[in-house]
Amino acid sequence: MMNLKSGKVEGFEQFSQFTSLKEFNSHMEMWMLECKKEFTKGELVGLKRLVRFAAKVPGVCNAKIGTVLKAIHDEYNENGISRSTFKRMIQKAKDLGIMTVHETERKNGSQSSNLYVFNRFPQSEPPKQEKLDHLNKTSNLSKTNKQEIKKRNEAPEELDSCFVSDRVPQPFVQMVKCFFSDAKTIEEYWHMVQIAAFRFQCEQDKDELLNIAIQAFRQLIRKLKSTNMVKKPIAFFYGILTNKLKDLYLEKIAASGYDETKPFRYVLGNGEILFYNWLNPES
Repeated sequence: MMNLKSGKVEGFEQFSQFTSLKEFNSHMEMWMLECKKEFTKGELVGLKRLVRFAAKVPGVCNAKIGTVLKAIHDEYNENGISRSTFKRMIQKAKDLGIMTVHETERKNGSQSSNLYVFNRFPQSEPPKQEKLDHLNKTSNLSKTNKQEIKKRNEAPEELDSCFVSDRVPQPFVQMVKCFFSDAKTIEEYWHMVQIAAFRFQCEQDKDELLNIAIQAFRQLIRKLKSTNMVKKPIAFFYGILTNKLKDLYLEKIAASGYDETKPFRYVLGNGEILFYNWLNPES
């Protein structure tokens, strides 16, 4: 792992993926909508506090674990969370793609606090790592040699469709693997399905969701075969998918007798529950 020199958080501004604190908060709200259920109550307390520590440089924090735990301890009247709970939260956040963690070291080579870099929430396309990859390559290294640098820069071995996570339905795997055989790519396409499903409250309609996802992917392939105008296939796929799920959602709303002129979807905003109309985002 590449170690960075420790220092004030302002020295890590180049790692920020956000243009403002408002944008960072917006992306964290979307992450929470999708992933909140993956964390325990104590882990959520730790994550939310870490987010607050990442406000000075939007999305970047290098506070020591002890500092974060003390702040939680003081806020909750000496009823904080344990170090092990905080570490479990960090691992979950890493696995879910919410953040990337970098080790830092002092001038004498000893390990210092970690650098926590929050990632953007994937909307029209999956999260990008090009910026961090570039920063990693240009950062000052310590205790490394040319051979180690070369090894780190080598592309990881590609895994085929046999290694796709069990969370991805096999019919979807069988469809996508005919065109994209890489396990990671297949999982990214299904991740877009999950995001869209959450947005339109149809996560429980598994059979219908799978059918629509396959239809959307077929439509993507037809487009790819008929034109060279599609620059980002996964973003195009997400666009097709959201349109189909929106139609399905509106059909269900109409069938339930809901007044479509009123907002019918809620999101979290600034700690409050806000009603939101997908047909008129400005409402």
